Amino acid sequence: MNSILLDTINGKPHSRPPVWFMRQAGRVLPSYLALKEKHTFWEMMKKSEMAADVTLMPIDDLGVDAAILFSDILVIPYAMGMGLDFKEKGPVFEKPLKSVDQPNLNPDPDKLQYIYDVIDAIIRKRPADTPLIGFCGGPLTVLCYMIEGLGTHQAFPNATKYIYKNRATTKKLIEAVTDLSIEYLKQQAAHKIDVFQLFETHAGLIPVELYNELFMTSVKRIAKAAREANLPFIFFPKGLSTGLGLLTPEHCDYVSIDWQIELVEARKLTHPKIGLQGNLDPRLLFADQPVIEKRLNQYLDFGKHHSDWIFNLGHGFMPGIPYENAQFLTNWVKNANWGRS
Repeated sequence: MNSILLDTINGKPHSRPPVWFMRQAGRVLPSYLALKEKHTFWEMMKKSEMAADVTLMPIDDLGVDAAILFSDILVIPYAMGMGLDFKEKGPVFEKPLKSVDQPNLNPDPDKLQYIYDVIDAIIRKRPADTPLIGFCGGPLTVLCYMIEGLGTHQAFPNATKYIYKNRATTKKLIEAVTDLSIEYLKQQAAHKIDVFQLFETHAGLIPVELYNELFMTSVKRIAKAAREANLPFIFFPKGLSTGLGLLTPEHCDYVSIDWQIELVEARKLTHPKIGLQGNLDPRLLFADQPVIEKRLNQYLDFGKHHSDWIFNLGHGFMPGIPYENAQFLTNWVKNANWGRS
């Protein structure tokens, strides 16, 4: 595959960094928003041809360098027997673990088969040189939703209390989530994804030391499974901050950086053999284009001197971001003079 993303990950620099965006298959695309008016989120995810079309929309509508599977990080607890629904304000679990004395989860990997059908449809439909990124949620992030029960409390007060209060049960839950996540990764690999990303969106919810103690082993296990499947592995630990210094090449090939730390500082903290991805604040895209461009120009020097960098956001697109600004951003990255020989 002739792909700027895969070349960059494999150490073959181009005249510019590759560009793709988290949550690029929804949130800002008019074609997606029109589809959302007629179909529920579950319908869009479970109908393989429709989910494939949504996955590939950003390739045509934005011109990004990669597609990312249209799915959700909470399919793992769904496959573990937790009743899941998606409301207007976010995901809701029927019986969150905070209200259960003894968690009784029954993993059923077959409940994820519809996702592999989606991947097959994407592979059939995608342009020849478009890599497909698969993913799952990080163990802390997934566990937070499982315990809290809904996605409107981003501080997850009950989840953090649960983790501190029920250490032994928490460790068992982490292991169960990790085991199924690894099986999920292996199946995505078998259906021919090209890259895998672990979304640990709430890594900063607990102290770095506690994250390292409870969750880093899981990250290593998932990274090892990706490598055994010959997949490049990107880790997105939002809010990890100085914890970036704890990462080794055992944890990931690339690490995605949020906007709360400058790329130059992230590069100093991070192991030199680990590439970087990110870190534009998605909220910047609510600004006028001259303001956006002024900030983008500040990336040129970093991009000139660091070819092991993927341009991306520090988190996903946000609802209400003007589509024209998302287009402007992609075009700017692809047309800027990065000063690479």
